[in-house]
Amino acid sequence: MVFDTCALLWTTLAPAELSQKELMVANRDIENGTACVSSISFWEIGIKMKKKFLDIEMTLESYIKKIREFGGFEIIPVDEMIWMTNINLDWLHQDPADRTIIATAMMRGMPILTRDSIIRSFYPHQGWDVEK
Repeated sequence: MVFDTCALLWTTLAPAELSQKELMVANRDIENGTACVSSISFWEIGIKMKKKFLDIEMTLESYIKKIREFGGFEIIPVDEMIWMTNINLDWLHQDPADRTIIATAMMRGMPILTRDSIIRSFYPHQGWDVEK
């Protein structure tokens, strides 16, 4: 499963924000080694931190180190194939992070762990729909 940025933040920093179902799925995928995160999520977190929209109480570098130490996540770099899939999405949504997370999931044939209704309406892969 590809974790969107909010799902990544909640799982690693604020698990109480997740429903029991979300936490169960997140922990299962982390334990199974099938949890993935697009590297663009770190860009998105960094941009939000820089604009003072997000405070994770550590530097971005420290957070990335924490994710690596947390284990269980494959960090997927954004390569040219993901960018091409992103560009070719038949979707008017302009958020580069959302587009890239969807492109990553499409390339991997995986569902996305997200509450974002915009992402879910465009990419309802395998019918996964997690609500709190």
